[in-house]
Order: sequence, then C-alpha cells, then structure tokens
Amino acid sequence: MVSAAPPGRDEAASGASVRRQVPGLDGLRGLAALYVVLFHCWLYTFPGYPDSSAPAWLDVLMFGRLAVVFFLVLSGFSLAISPAYHGWRPGGVARFLRRRAWRILPPYWAALAMSLVISWLLVPASHFGPPTGASVVVFGLVAQDMIHAPTPNGAFWSIGVEAELYVLFPLLLLVRRRFSATALVACVSLPVIALGLTAAHANPVEGDNWLAPHLAPVFVAGVVGAGIVVASDRVRRLPWAWFAVLAAAPVLALGYKEGSVWTVHHYFWLDLAVAPAMTMLLAAVATGRPAFLVRLLTTRPVRSLGDFSYSLYLIHLPIVMVVIRRVAPHVVSPGMPTFCFTLILALPVSVLGAWLFSRVFEMPFKRNRSWKSMVAAGRSRRSVTGARDGHLGRRLTDMPDGHA
Repeated sequence: MVSAAPPGRDEAASGASVRRQVPGLDGLRGLAALYVVLFHCWLYTFPGYPDSSAPAWLDVLMFGRLAVVFFLVLSGFSLAISPAYHGWRPGGVARFLRRRAWRILPPYWAALAMSLVISWLLVPASHFGPPTGASVVVFGLVAQDMIHAPTPNGAFWSIGVEAELYVLFPLLLLVRRRFSATALVACVSLPVIALGLTAAHANPVEGDNWLAPHLAPVFVAGVVGAGIVVASDRVRRLPWAWFAVLAAAPVLALGYKEGSVWTVHHYFWLDLAVAPAMTMLLAAVATGRPAFLVRLLTTRPVRSLGDFSYSLYLIHLPIVMVVIRRVAPHVVSPGMPTFCFTLILALPVSVLGAWLFSRVFEMPFKRNRSWKSMVAAGRSRRSVTGARDGHLGRRLTDMPDGHA
C-alpha cells in the first residue's frame, strides 16, 4: 500500500487501540474459524481425502486450508495496524513478543492438555497413533513446525507457523520502515518463489514440517496491506472489494475445475496466489466498503463469534473427531447421515464449548496484560460482589417480614 504523510500526534496516540476501531476484522476471523469447523466435519466424514467420496456439491467445503491461510493474512494485517500508525515501529521487540506469548500461549496450552487427554483416551488425532512423550515436549514448546511428533490435534500445525512468524515480525517491520513495502514483499517472496520453481516439476509438495518459509509471504501480504489505514484518501477510495473478487475468482475457479486432489498437491502456489485477494478484502473492510458486508460482520452474533474464534479453532477438531469416530457409528450410517449428524451435534457443541473455554482460558488474558493486573481484577470483582451481597443482605434485613 502507498502510505500518506505521517499521522498527526493525536492520531498516532490512538494507534495502540486502533485495531478496535476497524470494524469487521473480528467478524471475518469468526466466519473463517466456523468454515474450518465445517471443513473438518466434511474431511473426517467422507474417506479418501484428498480424493473425497463426498457429493460434488459439498466441494465448496474443500478449501479449509485456504481459511487457515486467511488467518495468517489477517494476523499480519491486525498486528501491523498499530505499527503503521507509528512509523512501522513495533513498540519494543521484547514487549511485543511478551504480549503475543501472553495472548496466544495460555489458551493454546489449555487446548493442548484437552487434546492430549482426548487423543490418549478416545480418538487419536493422527494416523501415526496416539501422542507420545515427544508430542508433549514438541507441541508444548510450539515447535511442531520444526520437529515431527505425533500430533494431538491436527489444527495445531498453524500455531507453530504463527509462532515463528511472530518472532520474525519485528524484523519484517524493520525492512518495511527502512526501505519500503515493495522491498519487504520482494525480500520474503522472491526466495520462496525461487524455491518453488527449482523443486521437482516446479511444484513443491509439503511435508509435515517447515511450512513457515512458504507461508511467510502470505503473512507479509497482510502486514503490507495494513498500510491502508494511513494511506491517502485516493488510495482508500479505490474499489478494494472488487479488486479482491477479481483476484480470487481465477484461483477458486481453478481449484473447483481441477478438484480437491489437484488443489491439495498445489497448495504451495495456491496459497501464494490467493493472498493478494485476501489482503484486498481486508483493505475493503478496513475502509468500510462494501457497507453491507461491514454491517454483517459487525452484527452481534458474528462479532461475538469472532471474540472466541481462537478458542473455536483450538478445540473444535477433537470434538468433531469424537462425534464422527465414537458417537456417530452407534447412531447413523456412514456418509451423508454421519455428515448431517455431525453438523447437528458437533457444530453446536464446538461453538458452545469454545465460548465456555474462552471465558476461562482466553478472555482473561485478552482483558489483562499481566498476572498482576489479572489478580487485581479478580480482587476487584470479588470486592464488588461482596459489597453487593452485603448491601442486599442489609436491605432484606430492613424489610418487613412479609416481604423478606
């Protein structure tokens, strides 16, 4: 994006809370998380993936991987909004990494514990078998993108990628600040494209590890796209939503035409190809257009879904697998009956479970920046509750017997 002149002092001072002033981002995150849940319901119901045995009309659900790519683009975009208002400075590397760890790790570790228990006692999450001691160490250290171990939760691969990208984020901002958005995109994307072109048949096939070098450009696309918040009015008025549609249409149409097998074997290029469209969609929402989409994304149900979307992403897969592998075989036939049963049972349980999970393991870490503030907030709530109860008790004591 082309940046305008630096913002004024008052505008810059609001940069720390600017993310909350961009309506629609949390709604997009919530809908993407919900789509991933639907993808996994489809994936584990019908055998043979990527040559799925599902009816063709359900192929609309085969792009679950691209929803995760969208998370990475959105993550880069959201994290870069405040630096964009501050001359692309991260506000202190140690402070940034500490806040990211505080925000991401506690719910992740809680979900890891839950996933380990389910994998050991009910349904292994991997064809390699139940998690091992190595799984506990590797996933506990968020090193699953670098070291292989049987996974306790198939959705955790992207958390390892995000962790690596968070470490790189201050360096990415440094390149953006010292040089330009174009230089940042070139530094990250050109080596990845060169790697792809030199692979066998110019098409790298992913293994279980080292996804971050490939996915770094999609994260950077989001970082660069955040420049829209400080762009000139001329740039902000551009039809970003239409640009996003035009950029995404060829990629999605190609995936539909070639089918899920081809799509899975060409994720390396599809991920890179779809990232600009995703970035332009975020730019459109950040500029408030189209208005109907922003209104939809800011409705209470969609916004609320976005509030606990991270929890939904973390815990939904073990729930879906328990329903499909353990519950459904005793109730319905394989195929479409199992898929419908999973939607009816696993989808609401995942959403409700994620909401409850977020109340305990996510929201306290979003509202408070340290253990000290969390303890103080807890004491404050207890004091308010105690004072309210005491006041109510005095009122009841003062009432005539007939009203007590």
